[in-house]
Parts: sequence; C-alpha cells; structure tokens
Amino acid sequence: MKTATLLLAVLGFAAMLSASNAGYQEKPLIRIGIIGCDTSHVPAFTGIFNDPKNDGDLAGFKVVAAFPGGSADIEVSRSRVEGFIKQLREKWGVEIVSSIDELLPKVDAVLVESVDGRPHLAQVTPVLKSKKKVFIDKPIAGSLADALRIFQLAKQENVPLFSSSSLRFSPGTIQVKNDVKNVGKILGCLAYSPCSLEPHHPDLFWYGVHGMETLYTIMGQGCVSVTRAHSKDFDVVTGTWKDGRIGTYRGLRSGKSDYGALVFGTNGIVSTGKYEGYKPLVVEIAKFFRTGVAPVAAAETIEMFAFMEAADESKRQGGAPVTLEAVMAKARAQLSSAK
Repeated sequence: MKTATLLLAVLGFAAMLSASNAGYQEKPLIRIGIIGCDTSHVPAFTGIFNDPKNDGDLAGFKVVAAFPGGSADIEVSRSRVEGFIKQLREKWGVEIVSSIDELLPKVDAVLVESVDGRPHLAQVTPVLKSKKKVFIDKPIAGSLADALRIFQLAKQENVPLFSSSSLRFSPGTIQVKNDVKNVGKILGCLAYSPCSLEPHHPDLFWYGVHGMETLYTIMGQGCVSVTRAHSKDFDVVTGTWKDGRIGTYRGLRSGKSDYGALVFGTNGIVSTGKYEGYKPLVVEIAKFFRTGVAPVAAAETIEMFAFMEAADESKRQGGAPVTLEAVMAKARAQLSSAK
C-alpha cells in the first residue's frame, strides 16, 4: 500500500513537472528584428540567435524579421545587401520587410546593424519611440553629435540601449582586465586593431573602433586629452587619463593585421590574447534584451567616441593635444543649433 502510494506521488510529481516544462517551452520567444543587412554581422548574429540547440542565456530568442537598408555611396554596403538577405531568408526563414514601420510590430527587440553609422539616428528613432530595447552595432553613429542625440532620445523615451564592438567582450580581454595576480592594478594599455578608413566617417569610427573598445574595456573612463600621429599605413593615438595613466591605440593598415592589447600593471605586463569571435557579444545582447540592463554605460561609449573625434582633431592640428571636453563642447553646440 505504501509502495503504491509512493508510486502515485512520484507519477503525479512527474506529470506536474512535465506540464511545467511544457508551459515553459510554450512561452513566446523574444522576437528579434534587424535594421540594416549590409554587414557580415547579420548572418553571424542570426546564426547564433536562431541555433535550435541554444540553452542558458541564449535560449528563447529568434531573429524573425529584417529591413535591408543599405547605403548607395558606400560600396561595401550596397554590394552586400542582396547576398545577406538571401542567407537570412533561405537559411533562417527570416521575413524581409520593406520598412522599419513594418518591422516594429513583428518584433520585441531590435538590432540596428547598418554598417554605415550615419543613418543610425534616423533608424533608431522610431525604435525608441516604440519602446523596444535596442542594440546598435558599431559605430553607434556617424558623428559625435549624433551619438549624443541617440543617447538623449533613449533617456527621453526611457528605453534601454547600448552599443559595442564584439572586441569588448573577448574572453582574453576580460580575463586580463580582472587578473589581480598577474596584472594587478592597471597602469596603462597598448591596444591595436585593423584601421581601414572610410571617407564618410571620422577616421577611427569606421574600423579603429574595434581596438578602441579594447582600450576602453581595459582603461575605463577618465581620458582628458588625446594626441595622434598619422601616416598612410598607421595611426598611433595616445590618451592621457586624469589619474596620470596613459592608454595608446595603434591602428594598422599595413603588415600583419590583428586584434589585441598589452596591459601594463603593477604586477606584470600581460597580453590579452587572440580575438574569439562574436558569440560573447551576442550572449551579452541576449541578457540585455531579457533584463533591460545595459552591459556598457552610455557615458563610457560617449567618452570613447569623443576620444576618437579628438584624435581626428589632433590629426587636423598636426598632432597637437586635443581635450575631450573641447570636442564634446563642439558636439553639444551642433546639437543645440540643430533644434
């Protein structure tokens, strides 16, 4: 009798657990929409989000719709849209829509992926007004003033937003940043990355932003002034932080091209190691879409873009030091005059 009672109890618990699991599985997915299909990030991110084997932080997401976008005056944009759309539609079953307005009712969260930073402000504005969480791929904008305006709108609409390169979440970089034993207190950093230039964007916004993300991941906020040495093949940009630390970015347009950094600490000098792909960033985006908590502070992203704008101004002035506050004041003035 006791055995039968125990068996019934076990079977009842199993049935309850099965029903609970079924209910969990039947919860609606977090539907993701993409704006801009002119970067390799689009099929790469979609492949990660839509993997049927996903579990943990990546479980429960699916890219369901995309607006192609594209910029006619940037060759790497206009020449790749059709190919990436084809992959989305045929491999992942993503619906291709004709406008952002058509996209928004179909999704719960948005990836702004346009490789051209200039249209990001216009593209993200209706997303923010629709109150949907949004990730903006690098560069967040085509100018410092537009970057400021995007964050102003996000605050005004009370909508979570963040922007980042995948380099920021590279496991080797995170490990070195937190390596108390071998690095100790971080005193400086030399970050490097490819740094191709594009005439419609401030120089470092286009591709140098990857190495800049590494630099700021290690150094954090607090840079006050920047100098830049520039040649056809290289850039060396040096920032002085308010606490006296020095951080340097080396942009590569010739010779061996790679991503990484040397970190200088009280206990040692340590390399961040190799770049490890997109997945760590996609995991952070997934956690952000679920919680609404941005993994990168708006103030840090703004300062990083001010650093890059100051580097451009230093180049224009023949390598003279330029303060971040000077370029921020100019950007704020541009915003005020645009109102």
